[in-house]
Amino acid sequence: MLSILARATLLSLAVTALAVQARAQEWPTARPITILMGFPAGSGTDVVARTLQEPLEKALGAKLVIDYRPGAGGNVASEAVAHARADGYTLLLGTAATHGVNAALYKRLPFDVEADFTPVAPLVDVSNVLTINPDVIDVTSVKAFIETVKASPGKFNYASTGNGTGTHLAFAEFVARAGLDMVHVPYKGGPEALQGVLKGDVCCIFNQVQTVLAQWRAGKVRLLGVTTKTRVAAVADIPTIDEAGVPGYESYTWFGLFGPKDLDPKITARINTAVRTTLEMPSLRQKFLETGLAPRVETVEQFRATVKANRAKWAEVVKAVGATID
Repeated sequence: MLSILARATLLSLAVTALAVQARAQEWPTARPITILMGFPAGSGTDVVARTLQEPLEKALGAKLVIDYRPGAGGNVASEAVAHARADGYTLLLGTAATHGVNAALYKRLPFDVEADFTPVAPLVDVSNVLTINPDVIDVTSVKAFIETVKASPGKFNYASTGNGTGTHLAFAEFVARAGLDMVHVPYKGGPEALQGVLKGDVCCIFNQVQTVLAQWRAGKVRLLGVTTKTRVAAVADIPTIDEAGVPGYESYTWFGLFGPKDLDPKITARINTAVRTTLEMPSLRQKFLETGLAPRVETVEQFRATVKANRAKWAEVVKAVGATID
């Protein structure tokens, strides 16, 4: 027979299990769900979050609050979520950088990129585009860009959204593949980096298509090539960098939602279903496509596999370009 202590332990475990199950069934309550973001207002992640906020609130039946925690390539927000309660009310809007690049780039992180998070749902795939200030480098093609930079080693500076970010590593890989000698100038985020290009402080950047369309249409910048394997509908006349002069080159990022580790599978599934339902809305899908984004619809298991493959891919890129941050 079980001892009194053993029976008490089993009873306690049963009560805990029932409480967890009850919380999952009740979720979400009137309490808002906070989505932490490791990048500033006006960034590409912010644009996606704001676009999804209202329809996703309707799908979930809960209010969403965006909490900006920029810094350290997204690690500030990631750390906060890694140590948050796994109750479904604190999520992270993560990226291929926060959950792929950073794991290979930073020698020490205050969390485990894999073990301390629950992948919930991807949101969109994001293409970057080689964006130049023609007053600084007056070329009209990727091939001409490469020839001009090669003719003046060390003269041209390129911007990124920060050391070790996806824009940095994507451009560093481009520089290495094309055999260029350029100077990297990191900024604190996307808006500041693009301003650096517009002011002529740097010649160029791999900028997200969605956040450079207005400047391009106004004639303030020139777009030479997208970083994805196929062309982007929003800028269909712009070739891929692969077809325009650097065969085999491909780089893209994605945005997605993560929870802390041990997030209840039922809550995870409910959020994933709500996200997929939202992304499959024709009007929203078209809105994303028109701004250079491609909705990524995956189950929890598929997204987990995407994140794992992404970590392996970026580990190879980080090693190849020799990037590191202490």
